Amino acid sequence: MASKTLHLGAFMRPVSIHTGAWRYPGAQPDANFNFPQLKHLAQTLEHACFDAFFMADHLAVLNMPVRALQRSHTVTSFEPFTLLSALAAVTERIGLVATASTTFDEPYHVARRFASLDHLSNGRAGWNIVTTANPDAALNFGYTEQIDHDARYVRAREFFDVVTGLWDSFADDAFLRDVESGIYFDPARMHVLDHHGPALDVRGPLNIARPIQGWPVVVQAGSSEPGRQLAAETAEVVFAAEPDLAAGQRLYADIKGRMRQIGRDPSHLKILPAAFVLVGETLAEAQAKRAHLDSLVHYDSGIASLNGMLGHDVSGYDPDGPLPEIPETNASKSARARIVEMAARDRLSIRTLAARAGSYSGLAFVGTARSIADEMEAWLLGEASDGFNIMFPWVPGGLVEFVEQVVPELQRRGLFRRAYEGTTLRDHLGLPRPANRFFA
Repeated sequence: MASKTLHLGAFMRPVSIHTGAWRYPGAQPDANFNFPQLKHLAQTLEHACFDAFFMADHLAVLNMPVRALQRSHTVTSFEPFTLLSALAAVTERIGLVATASTTFDEPYHVARRFASLDHLSNGRAGWNIVTTANPDAALNFGYTEQIDHDARYVRAREFFDVVTGLWDSFADDAFLRDVESGIYFDPARMHVLDHHGPALDVRGPLNIARPIQGWPVVVQAGSSEPGRQLAAETAEVVFAAEPDLAAGQRLYADIKGRMRQIGRDPSHLKILPAAFVLVGETLAEAQAKRAHLDSLVHYDSGIASLNGMLGHDVSGYDPDGPLPEIPETNASKSARARIVEMAARDRLSIRTLAARAGSYSGLAFVGTARSIADEMEAWLLGEASDGFNIMFPWVPGGLVEFVEQVVPELQRRGLFRRAYEGTTLRDHLGLPRPANRFFA
């Protein structure tokens, strides 16, 4: 193997982020709710030795007009824990990562669910920390408007401390299960958290044994200023969204630099940007596939996706005119900034931006297996990433093409494993098992 190797996650909620994916020739239109298909996809990814199957989540139907919702397969999907628990029983090695919101959930619930998934999967669980930017989610949880962006991150930081504290409720050797003496566990090896903070009051202890991995792997996706600091302090994987190599290098240096400043080992965090990957036998063929896929995105769907990214409705402006000034909102600041920067840099019309928003406007590798491997290698060796979270253009075909063409090319170069060397998600990612903060 090369001195540096890639980590690959598969972003599978929705099964493809592209809003035209379900209409592509040969695609499985109902894949988000087709368990046999999802099982087959997870097993295919495991055969290819992917690090993880990444199940994101939304806590509301996307805040789009009905004319847009009716065209998008990204609107709904299975609840992540239910699906990943089922997949845990039909896979053996691939990691299972789920999103859980720190804004609209409680730390005891989150700690208990992830500890359970880690035990059920024999140490393959990961928690993607999100603060939930969708304003419609707030309406489903008793709020009249979205909670302030920075306030969400303040709660998230405390939430992390509580969840990880609950995971450490029992020492690894607390459960004696001594049949002769009748002693099931040692009370001296149980810790009551008794947390009282600005936002949270949680007594504990968690009513489940310490997770197999100590803690499920902690994933974080924000790249705003508060998001980067939260990642530096807490994350073990960053699900980044930088659009090009230079931006990736800046984010990589920034977050790893913050880790050094607070005394964390930068190797204990893997930065994995989202990458939309479409493979062809030739570059022209790959570009033609992308063009056809993009043509399947209706303007209604694209403009709704654009509005969601901006946190501002621009549907009333001239579609062929420039993007107007976009005010600050409580939406995702990093997504808004990327769109505004792209529009100004490339002088893009609202119509073009809508097409890109509906067809995925972020980092894309479109080409042959060799050219895609070249680009991935450049990111890895250029310290822009430690790997990627792959977004497939459609399923099953787009996923199968990546597994059958790109993965072997990466393996030939020594950039990706040919077999799993361990059994847990921490093993795959090369992450240490955290010590219990309450017990030596």
